[in-house]
Amino acid sequence: MLLTVVVLLPVVVAAVLMMLPRLSQRAVAWSWVAAAAVDLALVIWMWIGFDPGRGTSGVVDGLAYDTKVRWIPTVDAAYHVGVDGLSLPLIALTSLLFLAVAIWSQREQDRPRRFAAVFLFLQTTCLGTFAALDLILFFVFFDLSIVGMYFVIAGWGHGNNRRSALKFFLYTFVGSLALLLGFIGLFLGGEERTFDMVRLAARPPLDDSPLLCGLVLLAIGIGLAVKTPLFPFHTWLPDAHTDAPAAGSAILAGVLLKLGTYGFVRIAMPMLPAAWQRWAMVAVVVGVVSVLWGAFVALAQRDAKRMIAYTSVNHMGYVILGLGVAGLVGADPEARTIATVGALVQMVSHGLLTGALFLLTGVLWSRGGTYDFSRWGGLARPAPLFAAALAVAVFGSLGLPGFSSFIAEFQVFTGTIQAAPVAGVIAVTGILVTAGLFLLAVQRLLTGPPLLAVPDAGPVTDDDGSTGSEFGVTADTAPRRAPAAAHAGHGAMDHGAMDHGAMDHGAMDHGAMDHGAMDHGAMDHGAPDDADAQTTTPTTTTPPPPSFPDLRMHEIASIVPLLVLSVVIGLAPVFLLDVIAPAAAAVVELVSR
Repeated sequence: MLLTVVVLLPVVVAAVLMMLPRLSQRAVAWSWVAAAAVDLALVIWMWIGFDPGRGTSGVVDGLAYDTKVRWIPTVDAAYHVGVDGLSLPLIALTSLLFLAVAIWSQREQDRPRRFAAVFLFLQTTCLGTFAALDLILFFVFFDLSIVGMYFVIAGWGHGNNRRSALKFFLYTFVGSLALLLGFIGLFLGGEERTFDMVRLAARPPLDDSPLLCGLVLLAIGIGLAVKTPLFPFHTWLPDAHTDAPAAGSAILAGVLLKLGTYGFVRIAMPMLPAAWQRWAMVAVVVGVVSVLWGAFVALAQRDAKRMIAYTSVNHMGYVILGLGVAGLVGADPEARTIATVGALVQMVSHGLLTGALFLLTGVLWSRGGTYDFSRWGGLARPAPLFAAALAVAVFGSLGLPGFSSFIAEFQVFTGTIQAAPVAGVIAVTGILVTAGLFLLAVQRLLTGPPLLAVPDAGPVTDDDGSTGSEFGVTADTAPRRAPAAAHAGHGAMDHGAMDHGAMDHGAMDHGAMDHGAMDHGAMDHGAPDDADAQTTTPTTTTPPPPSFPDLRMHEIASIVPLLVLSVVIGLAPVFLLDVIAPAAAAVVELVSR
């Protein structure tokens, strides 16, 4: 029952919030944070009570917190949930990221009740997908997550958000239909006619029919590849990320992409082991292509958020590369297990670091309404906390030792180079390109002369007295490029002031007029132009530089824990590896049948 409470608590709170319309905005925001915090606390309690050795057979038996209730008996579909070393880390990641975005969204002013309700609903769909042990239940939660994210992008995004939301929905919904066809193939191909994942993994269907087995794997693979996304099914991703709100992008990259990779390791590999062995090299090639394609296309981007979106294709390529190596049965089983462990750790690492990166791009949007590299520069001086957080997230994402990504990628490459040396060596070049593009992004944003994008909407005064434009920026805002240090005199403009005949509230320099008074033979309210006429000495005021408020408390509280946990995993990964490694070894054993 504990797992059921974890899964359903967010959607229950969402329903309560929608039924209490008189709740204040502050009460709604804190109710959301409280629900997410309680859910995370329950997941931590589950982690403490979880015995990794109990789930050494992975998807077959020994599952913890197992609950099964009859649902559609005619096709043997049930409400069946449970966790093992594959799902528990991703459930924990999901709860943590949703708590982070709840804290991040404390100052959301655009329909905050609906905003909180949609995210709570989305949290239940993601947790349910990771916990599901029945294919129909998995599909229901999987599909509902698409609906939830569609409303997040369409309702609270910016730019061409409705088009991007529609593109996201159509792509992923078509992928889910292919996934459903694959599930039906598993049901019809099995001897027991069941949708129960545990029984299908124990007795894989279609082993005696290579053609049908391959077709079912193709359908499931396409459905999951769209969601992941892998090359060439990734084209919906950049637009969806660019036009989504920061909280939506963090969840889309940190959690929803993992629904695809998790489907491979939970469904495709253990239930279709013979087909996975035959087509494992295809998975390896797709992984390598995704690694390189994502890195090189990201390098060409001029938009910070779009760049990070393409790096997700790159990082998910490492995951598929490691899972593909697991199917190369001619290779050393230990190397295949290491690669699989690395792929699973990469799912967690990517969620932490890329989630933090997307929240940091949300800081750019809230201050200036743009992600364009050309409109930002020198941010390290006015915003040292932002600069430090960005640097940590960037160095973590490029695989620097001491971060979770190094633990993941090191194991993926170690296993791959032993099992498929050529693919491993080619994929390593992706790290060099990724390092280059991230360092270039840091250079553009943090170094050089201060350059701030100033939104046309007026500044918003925060509770701490600082000014910014967090809620003054709209989709139609056209930010202007302004130097952080304004220059007085020639070339300076303040409230319409013009150089060489500049006007400051009606005053003109070099022949300036001050409320009708003219310098150099000035006229003061009609005074004659003679020695008795009083001339007015013009004064030049230096306009204040545009401001870039540093990270605020709610931003720090949402971003910093993600980065700290990535460092903890990078320095002391035992607590995570002890949970993942037995389940990864079980998956490799199942694929080897």
